[in-house]
Amino acid sequence: MFPFSAMTKFMRFCAAVCLLLLPLLIAPANADASDISAASRSVVRVIVYSSAEGQQSIVSIGSGVAVARDKIVTNAHVVEMASFDNSVQIVIVPSDGTQSYRARVTASLPRKDLALLQLTSGALVPASIFAGVSEDGADVFAIGYPASVDVALEQSETDVLRPQQPVKTRGTISSGRTSKSVESLLHTAPIAPGNSGGPIVDACGRVLGINSFGSVATDGGAEFYFAISARELSAFLTNRGIAFRAVRGDCRSVAELTRAEAELEATTRAKIEQEARVAAELQRSREGKVRSDAEHAVIGERENHLALAALLLVLSAVAGGAAWQFSEREQRYRFKTATAAGAVLFVMAVGIFAARPSFDEVDDRVRTALTADMPDDAVAQKGAVATEPKAKICVLQPQRSRITMSDTADVEFTWQPDGCVNGRTQYVESGGRWVRSFVPNNDAQISVVSYAPEADIYRIERFLPGNDVMQSARAARKLYDVKTCTVDPAQMTNIDNMNKTILAQLPPAPNEILLFTCSDR
Repeated sequence: MFPFSAMTKFMRFCAAVCLLLLPLLIAPANADASDISAASRSVVRVIVYSSAEGQQSIVSIGSGVAVARDKIVTNAHVVEMASFDNSVQIVIVPSDGTQSYRARVTASLPRKDLALLQLTSGALVPASIFAGVSEDGADVFAIGYPASVDVALEQSETDVLRPQQPVKTRGTISSGRTSKSVESLLHTAPIAPGNSGGPIVDACGRVLGINSFGSVATDGGAEFYFAISARELSAFLTNRGIAFRAVRGDCRSVAELTRAEAELEATTRAKIEQEARVAAELQRSREGKVRSDAEHAVIGERENHLALAALLLVLSAVAGGAAWQFSEREQRYRFKTATAAGAVLFVMAVGIFAARPSFDEVDDRVRTALTADMPDDAVAQKGAVATEPKAKICVLQPQRSRITMSDTADVEFTWQPDGCVNGRTQYVESGGRWVRSFVPNNDAQISVVSYAPEADIYRIERFLPGNDVMQSARAARKLYDVKTCTVDPAQMTNIDNMNKTILAQLPPAPNEILLFTCSDR
């Protein structure tokens, strides 16, 4: 496509540097590989060509990082010629995909060594810029396209113009040292010519700065490197009205966060179980007292009935004896009266004896007493099944989250007990949580969202895979037609199968975990 003579001279110049840096360039990184790979999706190779005198030649090669889908930041010195010479062209080669793009300079600030490029076509994955303070001694990773590596690997012009994964090198930050003209970060992640304009990121893949220059090692001394700080970068973008992803929060490993969450859940579960045991013991104690009172009441009433029945029987017998005396004396009127009184007293005695409370009534009295102590709304709720939608507001818990690309805004939604969210998106129950996977058409991310009604926990696990995985996940999603809420068992199974099919495409751990605690709105 373009003559390669200029690039060949440049690469030969870098060959000696390559031999010194190559062992460092391939050194393994201790960060989660998926986080650095996710950050690499936003890194591009920037190639500047000159068309002077009708002949095209490479004048500079550098790196850049996408800050929006169609905007790239690089060093001003990488695209210096393109800033004032219309014959100069800029080619952007992404890290993934199958094609390269053209770009033009829309802003340049040489004293800060920052420049903004606008793609004329195509779209990239925007990086996240860390808005917090970089920790002294923290691990950092330089991502870019050092020309010395191209030389060592005998890359041709065609190779360089083809999308390739950038080189990642590891080092640490030394805080408190900056240049006078621009706020910069001093670090030890090896870079070489060609890295200029590429990002320095933390272990979570968030941009901490833009690599710009390095010190020269003399008399056997070590080399150090400098990146334009994220604060300078943010100001540069904000002053030009560019919207970008800015995130905060500690960079915690997924393993650490998972372990802490498991410990918290275990503590919470133990507390709930202890409270349940105490409540059950109190309930048993209360039920025991109520039962004891009921048993004593029944026994007392039975004794009263028996005593009254016995008294009536005695009186009935007395009346019978009187009737016999009156019959002997032929006092017919008194005989009839005594006989009637005796019969009535006998019937009353039998009725009162038969009406004595049974011991079977104890259970009924216990239930009645326990129910009488409950509030009316509690009694209603105990027998009712919740079916009405509830509006929820959920607040992010930063100490329980791992933020790599998202903002921290509250989440609001309407929840129905059958798993319907906002009246249109159906979730499926899995292990006490309701889960749904999302694979957008435009954004290069996959989200697994879940809600646990009992704990009122809303959780987002976000994966940032490469282009191949995204295409595979999109193809898997299209196999299932699950666009509305439903209670149809077949459709619920369909959604569950979709979730499982998408999860099968993903790595074991997400790149981002957002945990929210929810309450009724």
